[in-house]
Amino acid sequence: MRMTLPAWPRPLPREARDTLFLLAVLGWILAMQVPQIPLWCGTMALGVLLWRAWIALRGGALPGVLWRWALVTGATLGTLASHQTLFGHEAGVTLIVVLLALKTLELRARRDAFVVFFLGFFTLLTHFFHSQSLLTALGVLVAFLGLLTALVLAHMPVGRPSVGQAARLAGGMALLGTPIMLVLFLFFPRFAPLWGIPTDSGFGRSGLSGEMQVGQIARLALDDSIAFRVEFLDGQRPAQDQLYFRGPVMSVFDGVQWRPQARLAALAPAPQLAITHPEQAIRYRLTMEPSNRPWVLTLEATPELPPVAGQAARLSPEREWTVTRPLTDLTRFEAVAYPHFRDGPPQRDMSLLPDLELPAGFNPRTLQWAQDLRREFHHSTDARRYIDAVLQHLRTGGYTYTLEPGLYGRHSADEFWFDRREGFCEHIASSFVVLMRALDIPARVVTGYHGGELNPIDGVWTVRQSDAHAWAEVWLPEQGWTRIDPTAYVAPARTESLSRLRPPPGVLANAMLTLHPDLLWRVRAVWEAANNRWNQWVLNYTASRQLDMLRQLGFRAPNWTDLVQVMVGALVLLGLLGAGWMAWSRGRQDPWLQLLRQAHRRLQRSGLELPAQHATPRQMAAWIERHLPSTPAAAQWRDWLLALEAQRYDPITPTRLTDLRRQWRRLPALPRQTPPSPAQPSALH
Repeated sequence: MRMTLPAWPRPLPREARDTLFLLAVLGWILAMQVPQIPLWCGTMALGVLLWRAWIALRGGALPGVLWRWALVTGATLGTLASHQTLFGHEAGVTLIVVLLALKTLELRARRDAFVVFFLGFFTLLTHFFHSQSLLTALGVLVAFLGLLTALVLAHMPVGRPSVGQAARLAGGMALLGTPIMLVLFLFFPRFAPLWGIPTDSGFGRSGLSGEMQVGQIARLALDDSIAFRVEFLDGQRPAQDQLYFRGPVMSVFDGVQWRPQARLAALAPAPQLAITHPEQAIRYRLTMEPSNRPWVLTLEATPELPPVAGQAARLSPEREWTVTRPLTDLTRFEAVAYPHFRDGPPQRDMSLLPDLELPAGFNPRTLQWAQDLRREFHHSTDARRYIDAVLQHLRTGGYTYTLEPGLYGRHSADEFWFDRREGFCEHIASSFVVLMRALDIPARVVTGYHGGELNPIDGVWTVRQSDAHAWAEVWLPEQGWTRIDPTAYVAPARTESLSRLRPPPGVLANAMLTLHPDLLWRVRAVWEAANNRWNQWVLNYTASRQLDMLRQLGFRAPNWTDLVQVMVGALVLLGLLGAGWMAWSRGRQDPWLQLLRQAHRRLQRSGLELPAQHATPRQMAAWIERHLPSTPAAAQWRDWLLALEAQRYDPITPTRLTDLRRQWRRLPALPRQTPPSPAQPSALH
C-alpha cells in the first residue's frame, strides 16, 4: 500500500498575504498596549484581529454593518464602564486601540487600508503616554517599519512584490528621513511633550510611600526595577557605607504606621543645617525614574537644589526635599552634597517633643526594658551609653536580617526584641526608634535608599527599588540629629559591602547563571548603560541644552527665534541635497524596470532591432523567436524574458529578482545581426 504525502499548500493570494502581514503588525502594536489597557479591551482587539485573519485565509465575506455597529457600541460602553468617561488620554487610548482593530473588519479597498495605516501610526504615539524608555522606543521602531512596509506594499498594486523587497524600500525611506528627523529633534523649540502630562489616575508607581508600615519596605526588596541613577562628578564619591539617599522622614507613630509630621508649608521652620567640612563637597548628577511621588531623593546632606522638573524644590525641617506636583517624568538634576554636617538644635527644646511621643497601650515589654536600662545605668542622662548598649545587644543578641520575618502583630517592637528576633530594615529601625523614645531620647525613622551598584560599562551608580532602606536618627546634645543604622549591627554586609537580600531567581535566570555565572550580570550592565545614554541624550534633551548647543555654534545670546532660523536653514539645505539626489537617480527606483532596460540595451547591441523602446518581456521574447535562428542561446534568452515577466505578474510561482539578475549575467551572447542593405532584401521577410 502506497502512502501519499499531502501536498504543500499553494501560496496565498497577494491580497490575503498583505492583509495577514498588516494584521501581524497591528497585533504587535496592540500587544505593546496590553499592560495599560483594560483586560476586556485587549481580549476584544485580539479576537477581532484573529477573526479578520481567518476571513483572509478562507477568502470569506466581511461582517455586515449590524455586526460592526454592535461591536463599536460594545467598545464604547466598555470604555465608559472602565474609565467613567470617553475623554482623557487613558480612555482615549482604550478607545483608539479597539477601534483600530475594528477598522480591519471593513478593510475592502485601498482607501480603507490607508485609514488603518494612519490609525496605526497615531496609536504608536500613544505608547509614549506610559513610557519613553529605550525598550519602548525600540518596540515602536519595529512597529513603525512594519507599518511603513505595509504602506509600501499598498502602493505597489501590480504583480506580487515580496515582503522583503517592500521592507528594504521602507527601510531606505526611513533612512532618507533620518536627517530631517535629527534636525527637528535638535532644533525644534522644546515644549512639554503631549505624553508628559500627568496621568489621569492617582496611581503611584512602585517606590517609597508617604507612610511606613512594618513589612512595607520588605515588599520593595522584591522589585528589581531602577529607582534612580547617580553620576559622581569630579571623581569624588562617598564611601560605600555612606551612600544614603534621603526620602520621607517619619516622626509620628500610632502603634501601627509611621507618618511624617504634619506642618503648614508656610509656617515650617527652616532646617538648622551647618556644614562642618565644606572642602569635602561631593558634586553629583541624579536621574530619577518616574515615581508619581513628590519626593526628591538626594544624597545626604544636600542643602540646595536647582528647580526640579520645572518646579521649585522645598526643604523641610527634617531635610526632606519635595516639589508641589508628583514627578511623572524622568527627572534629572545636579547638586552638591556635604557628608559632614550638623543639623538640629544644639540643646533640647520644644521642637523635639513630637520625636518623643509614643502611643499608649503598645509595646509594654519594650517600655519595661527601657525602664530596666535606665535603672541599670542609674538614670544617666548620657544618651550615648543607652545607644551603645542597645546596639551591642543587636550585635550579640542573635538577631537575623531577613526578607520573610512573618506577620507582625499589634506589638511589633515587642515581637522583634523578645520573640521573633528577625526582621527587615524597617522592623529593626522602627523597633530601635520606639526603644529610644522610651528611653527619653528624641528619635525618628528615615526612609530612602542605601547603596547601589556600579555599572562598569559607563561608571554610573544604579540604585534599585530593592535598595530601599530605613534607618534611624537620634538627637544628641551639641551634635544634633545623628544617623544610626541599626541594621548595620544585625547585618554588617548590608551597609559595608552593599549586599542586599534578593528573592530566588526565576527559571531563565537560573539557567543563565548555571551556564555562565557572569553572563546575566554583564547583559544587564550593557543594557542599563545603553538605557542611561538614551535617558541622557534623548529624554533629557531640554530647551536649555538646545540653547547650549547654539552657544557652541557661535550664538552669543541664543533664543527660540535663533533655533527656528537654524532649523529652517538646515531643512532647506537638506531639501536641496535631496532634490539633487532625486535628479541624479531619476528612473533608477524600480529594480525590475532597470533590469528590463539593461536587457533591452544588450539585445540592441547585438544588432537586434526591437519593435519599440518600451517593449515588454513577452514582446521581446516573441521578437527573438521570430527573427533569430533556433539556438540554445536564443532559447535561454526567451526563457529568461518569460521568467522576468512572471516575476512581476505571476501571483503563483514568481522567481526572485536576485536570481533573475544572477541568470542575466550568465546569459550567452546572441549572434550579432547585420541589418539588411537597401539593395538586398532581408531574409526575415
